[in-house]
Amino acid sequence: MRRTAILMLAILLAAGCSNGDWRSASREPAGIAPDPAYTSEAVVQIYAARAWGWRGWFAVHTWIATKGTNESDYTVYEVIGWRANRGLPVVRVEIDKPDRYWFGKRPRLLADYRDSEADQLIMQIQTAVNNYPWPNEYRVFPGPNSNTFTAWVISQVSDLDVRLPFSAIGSGYRI
Repeated sequence: MRRTAILMLAILLAAGCSNGDWRSASREPAGIAPDPAYTSEAVVQIYAARAWGWRGWFAVHTWIATKGTNESDYTVYEVIGWRANRGLPVVRVEIDKPDRYWFGKRPRLLADYRDSEADQLIMQIQTAVNNYPWPNEYRVFPGPNSNTFTAWVISQVSDLDVRLPFSAIGSGYRI
């Protein structure tokens, strides 16, 4: 009986894995964020997308994207665990596409702030990111991880009224 249960679990997990390779999975923009070429207003958006492979059954990856008034690019703030293996901080702050697919998984918009409200939030977000207490640490469970990071920023910026999904595992880590 136990052997059958283990075999069934292995089959279910294997079935949940993507058939593709994470290196070739889509990282294209999803078309959710306003194009900065046509939008001068400030934008703050928070996204979640299912994690890669079987982890996506249980968990999401979250991140924050900002664009100040009249800026031509978005800045993306997130934590990526494998950066630690390369000797880099896990906190990634880069000019990037704000609404990229997370390795084949379409992002979902959790929050969207615009105009002067967004401009005010951007400065507070940058301060919170700079004060993140685990910039070089990453653990899938219980954290700190990408969801810990997003939850930390939200907790530090009182005007961000965002509820992360239940599947944002690690969002309650020591916050």
